[in-house]
Amino acid sequence: MPQIFVTQQDGQTLTLDVAAGARLMEALRDGGTTVEGTCGGACSCGSCHVYVDAQWLSKLDAAADDESEMIEAIGDVVEVRPSSRLACQIHMSDALDGLSLTIAEAI
Repeated sequence: MPQIFVTQQDGQTLTLDVAAGARLMEALRDGGTTVEGTCGGACSCGSCHVYVDAQWLSKLDAAADDESEMIEAIGDVVEVRPSSRLACQIHMSDALDGLSLTIAEAI
């Protein structure tokens, strides 16, 4: 089971086990972080916005148009970085074991 390393907005770090095939958003929401996942993974709210550590970006599938558009839209209210992703659009796999990310500020 892949492990991820999460830095929360307050600087606290967590290590979470995530089942391969699960959406990253669900693991963050259920793992005691501040991620809400309000839309349930429909890529329509931005409440699962994270900053993926740079060394992991190339290991993720590219963001689809709807994810890119949502990230652009939330940029009016929160800081968007080149490493911004929506956790609901990241499906965990063994290749992502060790993934490191920071939870973005809440919308």
